[in-house]
Amino acid sequence: MGVVISLCFGWGLWLVIDGFLYPPRVQQRQGKTTPWAARLLAEAGAWDTSVRRLWLTSVGAAAAGALVVWLLSGFLVFGVLAAFAASMVPFLLLRSRAARRRREFHEAWPDAVDNLTSAIRAGLSLPEALIALAESGPEVLRPSFQVFAQDYQDTGRFGECLDRLKQLLSDPVGDRIVEALKIAREVGGGDIAHMMRTLSAFLHEDLRTRAELEARQSWTVSGARLAVAAPWAVLLLMSTSSQGLESFTTPVGVSVLVVGAATCVGAYLLMMRLGRLPAEPRVLVA
Repeated sequence: MGVVISLCFGWGLWLVIDGFLYPPRVQQRQGKTTPWAARLLAEAGAWDTSVRRLWLTSVGAAAAGALVVWLLSGFLVFGVLAAFAASMVPFLLLRSRAARRRREFHEAWPDAVDNLTSAIRAGLSLPEALIALAESGPEVLRPSFQVFAQDYQDTGRFGECLDRLKQLLSDPVGDRIVEALKIAREVGGGDIAHMMRTLSAFLHEDLRTRAELEARQSWTVSGARLAVAAPWAVLLLMSTSSQGLESFTTPVGVSVLVVGAATCVGAYLLMMRLGRLPAEPRVLVA
């Protein structure tokens, strides 16, 4: 009973911390709110993975982690903690993939805008300029523009194809570019080339500034990871002794483990929250 109460307390503490650190971002689409798991999959570019599959993977990882640790240690409390940690692995991997994808997009957009500007100045129409990015654009952006090219060839509906492209990119800079192109297409844009050159200069400057900030931020991330890993490394060393593990099987020992795990998670999230760079919000998301 003590283990159940401790786990419930730890989970409740985690929900409180998560509510403060990551307030929900509401995105409206026909009066509905986009689930955070679906948004995470979109930002990570995992379009072939469903939300249900993500949750099933999390449950499977939790079961596997609990079983392995329980069999190795012989103590149920360690299996429960391992299950909680393993259940977070798929989501942490998606967050890491989304951050890497966002960083790659941020580095690729200046070149993509330069190519788009050159194509427009050369006399290509907006659809032709975008289709050209499927072959001559930055490598990381080509799959999305290849889908746009295929959609436009199939339907010929420029606005709907841009909405599909915006959904595939799931990127703030991509949102601005797509909306600017939609306006230029609908109402006419004689200064579209000038606008794209201005946007390119802004993106180049923003890229240099963000690179400097990320270099200075790296020590915060490394310190947070080291601070979280240190106590569990000590616990791993103690696991070589059966007496060291038995001290954590008592109600007091279980409480120490649960509170320690919740404290580590909360401290890590707080450090990452305070040390991370402000994310550019998406605009005009349908």
